[in-house]
Amino acid sequence: QVQLAESGGGLVQAGGSMRLSCTASVDAASTYAMGWFRQAPGKEREVAAAIDWDGGTTYYVDSVKGRFTITRDDVKTTVFLQMNSLKPEDTAIYYCASGGTFRSFTRGKPDYWGQGTQVTVSA
Repeated sequence: QVQLAESGGGLVQAGGSMRLSCTASVDAASTYAMGWFRQAPGKEREVAAAIDWDGGTTYYVDSVKGRFTITRDDVKTTVFLQMNSLKPEDTAIYYCASGGTFRSFTRGKPDYWGQGTQVTVSA
């Protein structure tokens, strides 16, 4: 069982930046895909960004391309999401997730989930 501890989140003005972090509880997570899903009020959950186990492959939903950057630390158990040029439409609960292959992850099927952290972007 992998537990995911998220940090970051909060309130920021439009155009600002924020960084989310997520650390997995076991070393096995270093072999899994990791990333962030988000769910805005009244909308379906979507993959915001994902990164393969070795950090060599990343995925971003079109709406965040060029503004968000996902990375992993050298130990590969912590993932970071740097969010720049934030927009009000980025407001959502962001969930760290891990597990499975990169393909299954980007299809919305990770094995493990964090509790979620609220990101609110004010206009």
